[in-house]
Amino acid sequence: MLDKTLKQLSDGLAQGDFSSVELTTAYLDRIQQADSRYNAFVTVTGSQALDSARAAAARRAKGDASALTGLPIAHKDIFCTAGVRTSCGSKMLDNFIAPYESTATARLADAGMVMLGKTNMDEFAMGSSTESSYYGATRNPWDLEAVPGGSSGGSAVAVAARMAPVALGTDTGGSIRQPAAFCGITGLKPTYGRVSRWGMIAYGSSLDQAGPMTQTAEDAALLLNSLAGFDPKDSTSMERPVEDFLANLNQPIKGLRIGLPKEYFGEGLDPGIRAAVMDAVKQFEAMGAVVKEISLPRTELSIPAYYIIAPAEASTNLSRYDGVRYGHRCDAPTDLADMYMRTRADGFGTEVKRRILVGTYALSAGYYDAYYRKAQQLRRLIKQDFQQALADVDVILGPTTPSPAWKIGAKSQDPVAMYLEDIYTLSVNLAGLPGLALPCGFQSGLPVGLQLIGNYFDEARLLNIGHQFQLATDWHTRKPNL
Repeated sequence: MLDKTLKQLSDGLAQGDFSSVELTTAYLDRIQQADSRYNAFVTVTGSQALDSARAAAARRAKGDASALTGLPIAHKDIFCTAGVRTSCGSKMLDNFIAPYESTATARLADAGMVMLGKTNMDEFAMGSSTESSYYGATRNPWDLEAVPGGSSGGSAVAVAARMAPVALGTDTGGSIRQPAAFCGITGLKPTYGRVSRWGMIAYGSSLDQAGPMTQTAEDAALLLNSLAGFDPKDSTSMERPVEDFLANLNQPIKGLRIGLPKEYFGEGLDPGIRAAVMDAVKQFEAMGAVVKEISLPRTELSIPAYYIIAPAEASTNLSRYDGVRYGHRCDAPTDLADMYMRTRADGFGTEVKRRILVGTYALSAGYYDAYYRKAQQLRRLIKQDFQQALADVDVILGPTTPSPAWKIGAKSQDPVAMYLEDIYTLSVNLAGLPGLALPCGFQSGLPVGLQLIGNYFDEARLLNIGHQFQLATDWHTRKPNL
């Protein structure tokens, strides 16, 4: 059962090949047996999962089941889940039991999905390696000495190591797509506003977006059918109809216009990754796609723009963690100011403190115009670059990352080197576009991912392209030596 895709598991439940309780038990046993090697889970909700599985079985018996009813899922520990610890990978929220349910997780629960637990992540989603977690680093199942990417590394590993068929992640600057590429799975970052952010602990409010991390594009489409949609509780949620993302998966892609940004294939790209991505391009051409070179001239500027805007938003969002209302509080404060300072100094890790300081500085009097305003102007220009490119092509294709997964600790003392690893993903968030990461090969035994970038609310087309690619290749079926 553990090697089946979500769609195959859904069909198996519908046909009575196994029950939801049997399926859930198999995954819980797998987590218990394997996670000591990977550290992918912060919390495992075993008894709750079995109760949900029994309830799902009762729904199926009554004929009240959706395609997702009874299927297990893991959630990144950034989604509030009522009655279950929601830590955001931080000491600051180590004792926080969420009193309410996020819209994303609630929609999946309403569809009958079974939560297996909450997955490890970079603290407050600030990182590209899942090394900054208060609960320790997560390990890549393809190489236990390598990082799984981040910040949704725990979710990526849970799927890659067959501890969950699918998982929820979040993507602020590549945090779904980059770990998906590092772990050899499929990851979709939807258009900003496509999936509700309510109940998802905020890092960068104009950048954060929830999305599925799965084995296949078909599984991502199945999950997105329940995830997407307007939420009146989220002021950034887009009010537009939700299409059936499964409906057009089998459409041929002959005549598809694919743009290859020359900036994505230049200096800094690992030769092995370039070769794997170009082999994928040849596969698309064999399927009838038309490929042309395009330009996204401000690609390099996405890094400085992002690392002003995101920390600025983080410094505001994280000001709520002060020891007064919830979360960590320092011992024996002498007065209010002492409590504020020592709580935040003790509760936040190094990377979070770094980004708060950068963001606060960028927003401070005398520096706002020089830094934050300029970064927002750059953001507009980056968005215009994408709009011009997507006027000539249907989709943009390139590598997800410039290098394969690095060794744990290799970049943890050099934050700038780690920031540079996000060069192909950051601009997609700055523009609010959807992006899909797909496995397309290996470099030195580690997975390589390609990235497809589409126009606004064009997830159905991206998933169709991804599905057709996966019908023609088998990279997504490869699994590590578990």
